[in-house]
Amino acid sequence: MPTNRHGGNMYVHNRRVRAAVTALAAGAAVAVAAVPATATPRTDPPAFLEPAELPPHPTSDWYAGPVTAGQPDPLPMCVGEALPSTASHRRYWTEYDTGALQVTVVERGTRQAREFAALLRRDLADCARKVMEQYPDITATQKYYGRLNVEEGAHVYGVHTVAEWGASDIGLFSVGRDGRTVTVVQWGQMGTFAHAQVADFKATTVTAVDKLN
Repeated sequence: MPTNRHGGNMYVHNRRVRAAVTALAAGAAVAVAAVPATATPRTDPPAFLEPAELPPHPTSDWYAGPVTAGQPDPLPMCVGEALPSTASHRRYWTEYDTGALQVTVVERGTRQAREFAALLRRDLADCARKVMEQYPDITATQKYYGRLNVEEGAHVYGVHTVAEWGASDIGLFSVGRDGRTVTVVQWGQMGTFAHAQVADFKATTVTAVDKLN
């Protein structure tokens, strides 16, 4: 089922639910966030994923929008409310119902980045419950796929949503940190946990966190 390339949206079934759960298939990247004068300046902004570094799609290339300063719109599911205005993002999409998002935040220091990454992990650990609480017509389940040994670490989660009208979508999320830089990567498509490209997504996450330094 083709989608609008520039929307990167797999939730074609219901506009109201799109605003909350569409982040499973959206993608965003981050430019350098505004850093106070007291912070140690970066010599270069964090790098972002290239389309070819995303989990391979069997029948389509990946495409990417520009790196955009600010919060993505719509906000990504479960972690969106925690993202500061100093975030930047990049969206990715295929010719079909698969999309991705990377969001990166440069914090004032390592302690703040560690606390922010922990907040995002708590939000993801409670994601399914929050989705069902906000959207009674959605049933959500989730899995934790473990920690990845890259830089200061990254954690991977999966969330499956089923709507009363029959839509079934699977999304993978990761939160990783390198020093004072935190990144969130999301991938999503129509399907179930059986369709989740977990190994490929873990490799994508490792690449994303490696590129932060």
